[in-house]
Amino acid sequence: MTVSKETVMAEMRRIALPDGGNIVDLDMVKALRIDRDQVSFVLEVPASLGARMEPVRRAAEQLLGELPGVNRASVVMTAHSAATGTPGKSSPPDLRLGQHARPSTGPQPIKGVAKIIAVASGKGGVGKSTVASNLAVALSRLGYRVGLLDADIHGPSQPLMMGVSGRPTSPDGKTIIPMRAHGVTLMSIGLLLPAEEAVIWRGPMLMGALQQMLQQVRWGSLDVLLVDLPPGTGDVQLSLCQKFELSGSIIVCTPQDVALLDARRAIAMFRKLEKPVLGIVENMAYFQCPNCDGRFHLFGRDGARDEARRLDLPFLGSIPLDLEIRVAGDTGRPIATTRHEVTRQFELIGELIV
Repeated sequence: MTVSKETVMAEMRRIALPDGGNIVDLDMVKALRIDRDQVSFVLEVPASLGARMEPVRRAAEQLLGELPGVNRASVVMTAHSAATGTPGKSSPPDLRLGQHARPSTGPQPIKGVAKIIAVASGKGGVGKSTVASNLAVALSRLGYRVGLLDADIHGPSQPLMMGVSGRPTSPDGKTIIPMRAHGVTLMSIGLLLPAEEAVIWRGPMLMGALQQMLQQVRWGSLDVLLVDLPPGTGDVQLSLCQKFELSGSIIVCTPQDVALLDARRAIAMFRKLEKPVLGIVENMAYFQCPNCDGRFHLFGRDGARDEARRLDLPFLGSIPLDLEIRVAGDTGRPIATTRHEVTRQFELIGELIV
């Protein structure tokens, strides 16, 4: 017999907090999931309570495991920061990451942002974030006012790739002041959570976090906001297309067939949602040997170029598989900040999309 949500919530009301009340009435139970004999949820607590809540988490997990029909119970604790600012001082953003998305009447613009462009891929590991960070820097070098949103909630990488650390501030506990790096305005969930903390959220919480980072961040006046999406065609992509005025998307893939297969699905998704696909970027297109000057096509040759032609889409350019590009991303200085020959390639892609 499968336990019901009502039964779980009733039992969780028995979990008393150190300062009074219970975890249900204080809205700390998030992302409750019941899958036959397995029950799990996220215990969202104020950061100020810290380690004091660990006994509460253990008690909740034990109580879940004792319910009839439950063979496996899991309670994961996460913390949000509450606004405690004083006049004249910046306080932590009151983002309460992971809350559900708010309803909207249709696609919304972002104040001060002229164009929103998604950088997407059908699968992971094709270098989408590398392309997004370098493209943002290249557009800035071309004189455009550029923002970069790291919307890969489960695997944010832009703080490392852009060389940004620290935590954004807030003048009022609600509006978030984004970071700046290499001429680009940057926001990422990676700047709001400890580096080692895993984000264990389901769809509604992911959608809410995207909505918050787009609407609560003070982006200022931007010509273009690049959104580095997670791989695939899931909740974050759907929310961006349905809730915001997306100007278009760029698809990043490698030449190999398995990457092209997933890229086709990403393109089909944007087309089904009636959002323009601005073109395809082929990453890791070839390896230029530094010793013999030979060019090796490790993942196939011209696969993305041929696919763009087949789908009647612009081919925006090829980026090589280059050690310096990888090192530049790992050290927080994208290759587009240098005079490397591939910098011009990113600038050409930027010129094509604007």
